[in-house]
Amino acid sequence: MLKLRRGVVSGTDPLVVRVGDEERPAWSDAGLVGEPREGDEVVVNVEARDLGLGSGGFDVVHVNLTRGLDAPGADEATAMKLNYSSVQHPVEPVEVLRDEGGRPIPVLVLSLHGQLAPAAWAAGREGRGMRVGYIQTAGGALPGGLSNDVAELRGRELLCEHVTAGPAYGGEREALTAIGALRAAAGPLGWDAAIVGPGPGIGGSASALGHGGMAALDTAHASLSLGFPTLLAARMSSGDERARHRGLSHHTETVLLMLLGGVRVPTPADEPDALGRLREACGERHEVWPAEVPAEKYAESGLPVAHMGRSIREDHLFFASALAAGVALAVAALVGEAP
Repeated sequence: MLKLRRGVVSGTDPLVVRVGDEERPAWSDAGLVGEPREGDEVVVNVEARDLGLGSGGFDVVHVNLTRGLDAPGADEATAMKLNYSSVQHPVEPVEVLRDEGGRPIPVLVLSLHGQLAPAAWAAGREGRGMRVGYIQTAGGALPGGLSNDVAELRGRELLCEHVTAGPAYGGEREALTAIGALRAAAGPLGWDAAIVGPGPGIGGSASALGHGGMAALDTAHASLSLGFPTLLAARMSSGDERARHRGLSHHTETVLLMLLGGVRVPTPADEPDALGRLREACGERHEVWPAEVPAEKYAESGLPVAHMGRSIREDHLFFASALAAGVALAVAALVGEAP
């Protein structure tokens, strides 16, 4: 059963809910339950915070009992998201937009949300004026409004749109499937390139397959099936203490091994050890693209320069790999083929 508790909103910036005698940080999805106001009586899901999970630093508002019970709802809808759950809601998916043809666009597949900001920044720097959009998939947090990175990138016009696909919801546009979102991006939405990956708060189990980053496998297959140039952002680290993620992460190695078709894998050109390991993992099936990366410029950009508590100086390779992926995506879009 859901671990639900009654509480009262005691602060809104940031959101704080008093549950019993305890003041607890909380998060509320305004698109589903409305904007909270001080004094509102709410029901919050307290499970993740009580368990001390990495993505559970706050409670989640399930319903606003004071002002959330009179929403008019939609007159009609093409489809529902989170259907058959207590938070099912109507959406108008991009798949219903008239297919105006379009052309194949390059697709950059991420396995972690932390790769998004450096990849989008590098793509924007390399290909000024390009329309690069973000498709959020399963694998991490599902609410589209939860990511500060997306909001910042949209504000800087480094992302032209944000589509939430599959179970993910709450983006500027909705899609029922990642492949449907990709086709719409190349057709009626008019994107020049797409970055696709999970939201923040990745799920993991310290196993090869039980990890949200494995959504990259399905995304890459969707892109390949559409005939789109497909790039995979390698998860690399020079600062992770866990051996399975040091250098080239075992998650990227697993995706490369299980892919049914070949992809292109950008990598920083100034990291010979990482380059050698990546070439070994790619073998003859996948292409390795060494790229020069503007790591120092990115560090001055004002965008996130820390991942899992490690700064860009402490984990240079993680950011350099994502930056290389963004550079390669821009080049692929500009020349219309692999660089």
